[in-house]
Amino acid sequence: MNAVKTLYSHFEEYMATACVALMILCLFIQVAVRIISGSALAWTEELSRYSFIWAVYLGAALAAKRAAHVRITAQFIKMPIPARLFFRILADIIWIAGCIYVAVQGLDVIQDGLAFPETSPTLGVTKAWIETIIPISFIMVAWRILENYIVHIKHNKLLDMVNYEESTT
Repeated sequence: MNAVKTLYSHFEEYMATACVALMILCLFIQVAVRIISGSALAWTEELSRYSFIWAVYLGAALAAKRAAHVRITAQFIKMPIPARLFFRILADIIWIAGCIYVAVQGLDVIQDGLAFPETSPTLGVTKAWIETIIPISFIMVAWRILENYIVHIKHNKLLDMVNYEESTT
């Protein structure tokens, strides 16, 4: 059970790290082959590109999990904490709705891509499979935002989400 909990807690880190490691490995192979033979391997470039795409989208989910996405909050500093919380929740509802919208639209695009497949030039992979990371990551982002609220509510620390010290600079 601990292994499942650890995997769940660090899923984005593990997957993004694996994608970045694969990208670096492919680029290393590409450079080594160019130095040794003077020619290139097309599949390493394509695979590194796809792993980079996956790493970026998984990184977005990781940032949401850590509540590390950029937020502009200066306009709320002088507001009372309940008002800050209201606007934070409102913004997150809009964010989650946007994520769900993109995920649903992405699933439609994936279905079309599987019905009328376009294959990648060197790997021969149906591009719809590569593009599945888009709806997956937006669902993960929406879930991690909700999970952050669940954790704060469970520990009775919801106000801590907006209780930041005023800057004196």
